[in-house]
Amino acid sequence: MEQPTNHKKMSTKSLVLMILSSIFGFANVTVAYDQMGYASIIWYVFAAVIFFLPSSLMFAEYGSALSSAKGGIYSWLKESIGERLAFIGTFIWLSAWIIWMIAVASKVWIPVSNIFFGTDKTTTWHLFGIFSPMQTIGLLGIIWVIVITFISTRGFQQITKIASIGGFFSIGLPVLFVILSSVVLVLNHGQLAEPVRSTAVFIKSPNPLFASPIAIMSFVVYAIFAYGGMESMGGVVDKVAHPKQNFPRGIIIGGIIMALLYSVTIFFVGVTANWQQLLGGNHVNLGNITYVLINNLGYQLALALGASTQVALITGQWFARYAGISMFIAYIGSFFVLSYSPIKSFIEGSDPKLWPKRVTKLNQQQMPSFAMWLQAIIVSVIIFLITFSGSGAQKFYLILTDMANISSTFPYLFLIGAFPFFKKLTNIDRPFVFYKNKYFTNFVVIIIMVVLILGIGFTAVEPLMEHDYQTAFWTIFGPLFFGLVGWIMYEIGHRSALQIKK
Repeated sequence: MEQPTNHKKMSTKSLVLMILSSIFGFANVTVAYDQMGYASIIWYVFAAVIFFLPSSLMFAEYGSALSSAKGGIYSWLKESIGERLAFIGTFIWLSAWIIWMIAVASKVWIPVSNIFFGTDKTTTWHLFGIFSPMQTIGLLGIIWVIVITFISTRGFQQITKIASIGGFFSIGLPVLFVILSSVVLVLNHGQLAEPVRSTAVFIKSPNPLFASPIAIMSFVVYAIFAYGGMESMGGVVDKVAHPKQNFPRGIIIGGIIMALLYSVTIFFVGVTANWQQLLGGNHVNLGNITYVLINNLGYQLALALGASTQVALITGQWFARYAGISMFIAYIGSFFVLSYSPIKSFIEGSDPKLWPKRVTKLNQQQMPSFAMWLQAIIVSVIIFLITFSGSGAQKFYLILTDMANISSTFPYLFLIGAFPFFKKLTNIDRPFVFYKNKYFTNFVVIIIMVVLILGIGFTAVEPLMEHDYQTAFWTIFGPLFFGLVGWIMYEIGHRSALQIKK
């Protein structure tokens, strides 16, 4: 009976493709080039070796041993380090998705601008002629959150089918980028827009903001963020044929391919984009960098083919429109899913006694509508506070990026730190085991924890060293605020549950 079962299970090749499509992000390439140029390549390889490969195998052990648990990472942490820390850690994990929503609600208007104008004009928008560009983006973002929450609470889940179309466009974007960059490289007889004059370009960033050792170390968080999301793959171990051999093999192959993909794609950005000429000005920020680079690719390709400057400019605008459409469709689909999926799985997986009754109550469409509207209010308030604080576009998108990076990386401190305690559990079945030696396991955990703590610490400290207290505050706001809220909620819920028992 085993033979037909294995036919239905994933091969190593299918697992590798799933890992690549779920985790690889072209936006991580463009952000890396903007922050560090070619020097980002070595850090992306470092993150793959030190973080992605070892942590992915830990998540595989979690997922295979606790595959029937409904609460995902909450269940992993609860079994390993207890309910209190699990609740706080998962609340911080939830904050990462909330901050992702804040970032997307603000950034989604850049692809909209590119669709209509072929370039980013959001920095010139003035709603009703009285609001600044950033305030306009903030108000539009709040409207976006309210509309999507309204639709999602009514169970219109079929709208998420748009995500598959967006996924197709998003995967096609880096492939097209590398192919067309190769064409430009050939037509320009191997000449790079960002020249490699010495090996120093692979170590030193052209960006003055990343010149100091502390700033460079803070980039580790960017690199780790590029490989984030593997914890969601821990639950597919039982769906892989011969998991003891194929899962670690798939992880290693996927990690190597992803590190190569990131490295090659970052290098190919330099084929058409000279850092000083294109990215050194004030018109480029972490929100529009992808569209600027795609626009520039179209422009440089047209020039290499012998077109006039006017034709090249139009070509660049149409390339930006393609990027805008693909990103906008992907944003719509993912926003609908992530507006309810993380919060719903957390609520369903944790003890309902820890939540106020209104939060756990589902509406007629089986959606936690009260919790979703509460989430929408929190997202809207934070968007309002940031966009009305007087920041310019560059600083605004830097704050959003740093917030997202820190909040997405912080939960790994819980997941990685809990792993030695998980290994001590004796009352569970372990279908997949990679870490068999206790001392080796502890050594790997310590190395990853040190890298995470240093990366998070330097990301938080770097703006303080520059006396940029606004960026520093918002960077560490997410994990600390939601961790504190999670702790308070747990204590209140736990005491209420004890009183009911009495």
